[in-house]
Amino acid sequence: MEILDILLEPLSYDFMVRAIITTALAAVVCAVLSCWLVLIGWSLMGDAVSHAVLPGVVLAYIVGAPFALGALVFALIAVTLIGVVRNTSRVKEDAAIGIVFTSLFALGLVLISVTPSQTDLNHIIFGNLLGVSIPDLIQVLVLGVVAFVILILKRRDLTLYAFDPTHAHAIGLSPKRLGALLMGLLALTSVVALQTVGVVLVVAMLIIPGATAYLLTDRFNRMLVIAPVISAVCSIAGIYFSYYLDTASGAMVVLTQGVVFAAVYLFSPRQGLIGTRLAKARRRKAAALLVA
Repeated sequence: MEILDILLEPLSYDFMVRAIITTALAAVVCAVLSCWLVLIGWSLMGDAVSHAVLPGVVLAYIVGAPFALGALVFALIAVTLIGVVRNTSRVKEDAAIGIVFTSLFALGLVLISVTPSQTDLNHIIFGNLLGVSIPDLIQVLVLGVVAFVILILKRRDLTLYAFDPTHAHAIGLSPKRLGALLMGLLALTSVVALQTVGVVLVVAMLIIPGATAYLLTDRFNRMLVIAPVISAVCSIAGIYFSYYLDTASGAMVVLTQGVVFAAVYLFSPRQGLIGTRLAKARRRKAAALLVA
């Protein structure tokens, strides 16, 4: 089979085309947001929000509302509860996050277990990428574009908040409002990714691209380009791998991103575990040749 045939064969199926477009959209939005999450150290917050949306999705199914609406409501509830517990008690942020997201996730599992359904609600947990419909695609497109546009328009303020919230306050910006905005965007983006890889794997799409780009450059503006490019390419590659290897699509997308991160972690010229050692060895060899 020629390379062109390998590339074109999956595109002959409408469900594969929808899966590729949906995954690429979600991957780009998640990757852009992940740059800030990695810098601020909000990886656990991303995990919390992505899991906390589960009861919202189940309740939305029960009442016949759009899944995205229920997920968004509970994502915002989770963010609010975490802030309330953290600010009104001696419990630290990591503990507050753990308490809220595990409790809400458990609530979602209980609701799934007692909800009679002709729809496999387990797809909410593990994703149903190949079952994406045109309305689902439109939903991801609208929410993704909204989140992406806000991130790009507010990128300078959010970047200043990530690096130096004190300076942001000094020039008239409100760190609390910027933090709340980022939390809201995290909730919105989690809903976007939920459609593709499910609750369990959303956190990977929110963290891995930014972490990978962080190992490749010291400039934040470059991170905002590298992360979505890597994420989109890995996501599309993951879909193709899942097609030819007959594996779970959402899991293969995340696994592909994880493999690329591992390669960057090992071989990145500046930050890679092996790459930096090889560079030092080359420099020592060059120095020895000059001395000789």
